[in-house]
Amino acid sequence: MAADFVDGNAFNFEQGQRARKLFAAVVLAALDDAIADDKKYGNGPEQIARWARSRDGREVLSCAGIDPNERVVTGLMAFVGNGVRTSVALSREESERRSQAEAA
Repeated sequence: MAADFVDGNAFNFEQGQRARKLFAAVVLAALDDAIADDKKYGNGPEQIARWARSRDGREVLSCAGIDPNERVVTGLMAFVGNGVRTSVALSREESERRSQAEAA
């Protein structure tokens, strides 16, 4: 009986982790879309801010485990303003390049 409870909790935890990862992927896609908009139309930071402040955006951020507050919106806007796509920003080469640039 207790083993079933532990197995159920472990299963629920794993499902929750998978759901958070899914919503985190949606946030990354929204960032990439805003970066593309910024390059094309010059309004990327405003687009991501509008999305993050919207009801759907706040819900997605919350489900991804991100507190949808103004500090987060400012950070998302700054990220989009940098213009580095999420796949590049999350790559090992980019982080190594940045750490070398900071060291120099």
